Amino acid sequence: MTSVSSTMSQFVFPDDQPVVKLDAATAFSMLTTSEQLYSHYLSRASWWGGLVVLLQTSQESPDIFRLVQRVNTAEDVASMRTTALATGLTEQEVTAYLVFCAGFYGNMGNYKGFGDSKFVPNLAVDRLELLVKNCKAYKDSPVEMEELWKMVKGPLYSLTDKEKQLGLGEKGVTKYFTPNCDMTDSEMVNRFMKSKNMEGYINRVIKTMEGGKVVYEIRHAGVEEKELSREEFEDCTFKVTVGDYNELLEKVSENLDMAVKHVANSDEKDMLVQYAKSFREGSLDRHKDGSRFWIKNKGPIVETYIGFIETYRDPAGMRGEFEGFVSMVNKEMSAKFQVLVDRAEEMLPALPWPKEFEKDTFLRPDFTSLDVLTFAGSGVPAGINIPNYDEIRQEEGFKNVSLGNVLSASYGVSKPAPFLSSSDNDILKLWKVASFEVQVGLHELLGHGSGKLFHAGNFPAGLTCPVGGGEVGCYGQGDTYDSVFTTIGSSYEECRAECVGLHLCLEPGVTEIFGHSGQQAEDIKYANWVSMVLAGVKGLEMFSPTSQEWKQAHSQARFVIMQIMLEAGEDFLTIKELVGEDGKPDLLITMDREKVLTVGQPAIAAFLLKLQVYKSTGDIAAAKEMFDKYSEVSEPWASRRQVVVDRKQPRPILVQSNTILEEEKLKLMDYDPSPEGMVKSWAERFPDPTLDTILTKLAAKDRLLWA
Repeated sequence: MTSVSSTMSQFVFPDDQPVVKLDAATAFSMLTTSEQLYSHYLSRASWWGGLVVLLQTSQESPDIFRLVQRVNTAEDVASMRTTALATGLTEQEVTAYLVFCAGFYGNMGNYKGFGDSKFVPNLAVDRLELLVKNCKAYKDSPVEMEELWKMVKGPLYSLTDKEKQLGLGEKGVTKYFTPNCDMTDSEMVNRFMKSKNMEGYINRVIKTMEGGKVVYEIRHAGVEEKELSREEFEDCTFKVTVGDYNELLEKVSENLDMAVKHVANSDEKDMLVQYAKSFREGSLDRHKDGSRFWIKNKGPIVETYIGFIETYRDPAGMRGEFEGFVSMVNKEMSAKFQVLVDRAEEMLPALPWPKEFEKDTFLRPDFTSLDVLTFAGSGVPAGINIPNYDEIRQEEGFKNVSLGNVLSASYGVSKPAPFLSSSDNDILKLWKVASFEVQVGLHELLGHGSGKLFHAGNFPAGLTCPVGGGEVGCYGQGDTYDSVFTTIGSSYEECRAECVGLHLCLEPGVTEIFGHSGQQAEDIKYANWVSMVLAGVKGLEMFSPTSQEWKQAHSQARFVIMQIMLEAGEDFLTIKELVGEDGKPDLLITMDREKVLTVGQPAIAAFLLKLQVYKSTGDIAAAKEMFDKYSEVSEPWASRRQVVVDRKQPRPILVQSNTILEEEKLKLMDYDPSPEGMVKSWAERFPDPTLDTILTKLAAKDRLLWA
């Protein structure tokens, strides 16, 4: 037996794993030389920064990266394949190695960026060892490669219950806290940070003992190594330091410095200067300042953002994972989004909460459709609403972006979806991408962009709560949404934004903004609602039975929405168990499209009102009780999860281009949409052994604390 057994199927990428190309060639070719150089250095900054995710994911990820990168840069794929086959490996085994590499590069670590579950190579450890020990990299440096292989081979394949998913304490693996921490430690650190008005985006928590006393180090990401403060709090010592990921962040900063020479205006210059300062000094305030210049930089030709952004993977929901993207504006699609922005103020009153729960003035954001050149991190989203900093979003504004070439590459329908009738699949084949464009637009602009957070003095005195009566509450001094909603914050907010999209897509005139009317518009609305339920069912894969936790915020959100629709009754939505054409257990989703407006929309509106009121007032107790109830995976869903896992369709992996500067000339290098193309793109992205040296040093530094 040379491949992993069928019981392990959810922990491997299949040999026929879909790989698609993220095509940005046309948009890139339309840039001026200066704009191309600007995008090149920003891309290099993003790629260097994206490697931080290895250190944020698992202790073994940097060393696995070093192993496969050494194998893949020492010779091309054809040469490696020929040698491997000559030593007795099969075509399947070589393919399995390449697919594992593609999955590892695409997720920037050995845990899936979407779902946080571990994956392992789909070939036995002794067969991978044979491949490694006969490759050119091993023959060139046998002592170093043997040491690296010995260090990696155990954790590469290990699948204990704790290692199967990311999580805190006994519930999983995390690099945001040392392994001796659990939720009690997280709550203690949260109390300290709140007392200091400190946010978690750029730090990790390291717990040690000194002289019999607990010491918590809050270590900020930054190039400079220094201790900022040390004090006693609740009988423990707290020290705040800078110096995490330092060599990688220096490479990020150097490339940002180079990009400054090619900016289009002073806002872009000031933005990049502040970003570089934030990475060098370990200062979140400098990153916020950079984000303020970024918001002011309306309608740039090349759009970019970089830093510790999304908090999905921190078990406490406060610490940001590194990401960086570089993209070109798609003017035709952006024009539609601009109409959406222009009409936002007339659409906001259609949301089901009183005006007091909406921002006093709608901060008109930039909303553009982008063709992504580079997206570095643990995955590539379809849309983004940033920055995530509460005080900037509420008072100064934000930007929305829809990643157009990601939508068309990742969400096109290549084969029928499971759990749907043939007629529903016909509708999705025609309208899935179009309906998703509508949903992304509404989700980002009027979902994440709507609603007010109540702080003392910014809402009417004596305001009655529209859910349950009584006076409304508010956030306390030093509170942020993340610090109050912590572990449920990401999924709760995604759920709110998804519900806004579902609700508003049914409003008259909304689909027309995107160029759809008549029967076409009706099909798109229906496709959007059915897609949400399908995503809710398929999202069950992202629930971990081991830790009894959801591992993906969007999947949890969509499962909750599906439960709301089922609860609405009146046979609006049914999900039945049956036997499929292949004789195996199956499910069938049936939605009565005649009842979307009469049953579906009122149910979503009533739920959306509660979501917003609890968020506005910081009522975490009511929010958690409600959200946990709908998130619970009890019967029949606990049993149905296996049906979902058995019929899952793998998410495509995206192959991205490289920009290569040779003799002052910039070349855009494209790659085949295949595991081989993915491997080649990464071999050419980082051919220099400098990276190996940096990762060796940073992994060793972490090993002392995470071993």
